[in-house]
Amino acid sequence: MWPVTQTLPDWPMYGLADDQRPALRALRQAGEPAVLATIVALGGGGPRPIGAQMVFGRDFVSGFLSGGCVEGDVALHAAACLADGESRRLIYGEGSPWPDIRLLCGARIEIELQRLAPDDAQVAGLLAAMDARRPTDFTLAGGLTLTFEPVWKLIVIGADPTALATATLAAQSGFETSLVRPRGPVACPLAGVAYSRGEPAEALASLGLDAWTAVAICGHDMEIDHEALRIALPSDAPYVGLLGARRRLGERLDRLRAVGLEERDLQRLRAPIGLDLGGKAPWEIAVAVVGEVIALRHAAVTPGRVLAPA
Repeated sequence: MWPVTQTLPDWPMYGLADDQRPALRALRQAGEPAVLATIVALGGGGPRPIGAQMVFGRDFVSGFLSGGCVEGDVALHAAACLADGESRRLIYGEGSPWPDIRLLCGARIEIELQRLAPDDAQVAGLLAAMDARRPTDFTLAGGLTLTFEPVWKLIVIGADPTALATATLAAQSGFETSLVRPRGPVACPLAGVAYSRGEPAEALASLGLDAWTAVAICGHDMEIDHEALRIALPSDAPYVGLLGARRRLGERLDRLRAVGLEERDLQRLRAPIGLDLGGKAPWEIAVAVVGEVIALRHAAVTPGRVLAPA
């Protein structure tokens, strides 16, 4: 979060967060009002989708809307909205009252600004749903309704460099990330990654496997991998991937059949794990895994609903 001034910082680190619910929570906890800026209409494409948001407060900003073309001007209007409480609709591109502000992509975007009090009931409901890991709708002042899903989780099981790279990249990509290393060292060196030393059944039960959870099994231990697959494949988790040799996959599937897993569960397994990018180095596999989960996440969006970025 960065100070809101007429000139935003040279390095837009404030734009790395796509999900603006934590920013709303921070302002609410501080007893401060917020201005929520949302793209509500697009013409001719654009770098950000309908539903993309920024949050402005008295002393910070979070999110981005255009890759730098309009953020500075939006900040000025947000400061005015914060002061007078009046909602605003800003138009950039064709039909804009500010023709000197140009979008390099040639798009037309409409942005709604809405002031939210610290005790706003709809924000309270949004954050409660986030904590309870259930989807919820949020209706803007102009009438557009956004659907907010729970934050996606990515659980990585393993301890080798590929597991570490995958967990690190997942955390940097906005996933609620956990690393499971049964009987591992007491401390984990990865920033932003929760850590469990429990056995797969214990760890997965504790972390929870809901419809917004991905499991990447990178254990290189047949017993650990088997137990993790036994728990994850019949669960609600929409993504279960396995790192390992293709030639041993049949043996692994036979073991799972022997303990009662059904074919529909086995068919959900993504093995070899990740998109086929051709690389086998730890970071290359990490990109393939995280990319595959992101592709699945976007493919699962219900047509006709505006999904808020998360």
